[in-house]
Amino acid sequence: MSRLLYENTVSYKGYLIIPFVFGTADAYEIYSYKLLSEIGNKSKFHKADNPAGIYGNINNIIDIAKEHIDQHLEFVSQQDCFKSRCIFRNNLIIIFQEKGKYFYDHYPPELLNNIAAPKLFNSEFECLSWIQAGLNGQYVRQQAS
Repeated sequence: MSRLLYENTVSYKGYLIIPFVFGTADAYEIYSYKLLSEIGNKSKFHKADNPAGIYGNINNIIDIAKEHIDQHLEFVSQQDCFKSRCIFRNNLIIIFQEKGKYFYDHYPPELLNNIAAPKLFNSEFECLSWIQAGLNGQYVRQQAS
């Protein structure tokens, strides 16, 4: 599997659709997708790998995922909890706010394992600055070895 294409993610009805290149055939890239769910492990589709079982190109893989979600909707999302997300050094960072405090989920480029530290912040800026400092330090250490 190639890296997850976080820059092409789409938030839809409580899910985050994350495309990736599944493989190639006759020099054409075949795309698949993974899902994150707003309700986490309570959803059978949280961290699911292409539950529709249909592959496509970069232009239609999001539509394939949306159609599957529409047909198998598990809950009604009241908000877009994936709206505050960014990509830094190919890592997906999702910022959450609850009761005036901020925290985050952090997914590396190749897999959907949340590697966030259990830490609370007073602002979104403070949270992002802390994450970027950590990733920059990791990047510098990798370059030195």
